Amino acid sequence: MKEVMAIIRLNKVNQTKEALASAGYPAFTCRKVLGRGKKKVDFSMVESVIADGVIPATAVGEHLTEGARLIPKRVFTLIVSDDDVEKVVDIIIQTNTTGNPGDGKIFVIPIMESYQVRSGEAATDAY
Repeated sequence: MKEVMAIIRLNKVNQTKEALASAGYPAFTCRKVLGRGKKKVDFSMVESVIADGVIPATAVGEHLTEGARLIPKRVFTLIVSDDDVEKVVDIIIQTNTTGNPGDGKIFVIPIMESYQVRSGEAATDAY
């Protein structure tokens, strides 16, 4: 078993839910998260706006600090069989690709054990 964890844009949540469910993967968890990527601001391009090393409290200054802000995103988590990982990853990529920075990230993590909460028994079919 594997956990597929995908961080996606807010505006892609419904499309992702529909794509996964229609492909036979209706069981998942979706959480609200805040985060940011690796995008950096090139301050050399805006040196004329920055006075004495201080970013102004204007719309331009607000835009310059955007690289440090936490952006609202959603995290989808699915537990799937090893054979289904590639298919699920492909569905998520196809549904969420816009070609722009911030489309998201997908992580695949091995699941070593799982248990049924109701019975406490080890579960080999937890997904």
